[in-house]
Amino acid sequence: MAVANMKTKAKKVCKAAESVAEIVLQTHLQVAHQFSCPIYIIERPDFLKIVSTVSEEALEVKRKENNLNEIYPVYMTDNYFGDPRMAGFTEFVGTTAWNILNEQGYAMQDKAVSFTEMWTQEHHKHSAMDAHVHGYGSQIVGFYFLETPENCSNIVFHDPRAAKVQIDLPEQDVNVATPASRMINFTPKPGMMIFSNSWLSHSFTRHAADKPIKFVHFNLTVIPAPQTACPAPAEVI
Repeated sequence: MAVANMKTKAKKVCKAAESVAEIVLQTHLQVAHQFSCPIYIIERPDFLKIVSTVSEEALEVKRKENNLNEIYPVYMTDNYFGDPRMAGFTEFVGTTAWNILNEQGYAMQDKAVSFTEMWTQEHHKHSAMDAHVHGYGSQIVGFYFLETPENCSNIVFHDPRAAKVQIDLPEQDVNVATPASRMINFTPKPGMMIFSNSWLSHSFTRHAADKPIKFVHFNLTVIPAPQTACPAPAEVI
């Protein structure tokens, strides 16, 4: 019986001696950043007064109905996007959501955005929120921060690429945002508003402050635009 002549070969290890930036300069290597996960941030402190008023009224109802849970120390209100006092806020949020989807390349000309949820969350010490996404037709999710005491929770967005998560390598520095990052966190402040696509998973770190963090959370879906003689470029339902 013939026996194959096997020889052990040393593994060839390739280690870059130059940085990608140097290679780009020398070889004109083009880098295409595709399938990005945009997160949109804007500061709108002008909405704080009216939104805080509506939120506090809704929170007071829940405080009277329930005692604060020791395991999950958080109060969540009912929806209030239909409150007429919120008209300016909801109009801005809805128009911004429509513009985001339109600028991302989606065919929005015959579409409108509609709120599915808008409610306030009040997280007390040691509260947190696990990573999750919003389904049931949501397309855009967002947050508007009302009160953010020192040492409050950070909002965290998680890498949605399952294949990358499966074969990930250790990061050089987890404190620096790079293409290798598994998650990105933002420190909120009053008046800060954040939007993202609903498929981008988000969470909140453990709340370490004695005073609660309060923020509005909202979800929007896409529906066929109502037929009108002169359709507006962005319509909010």
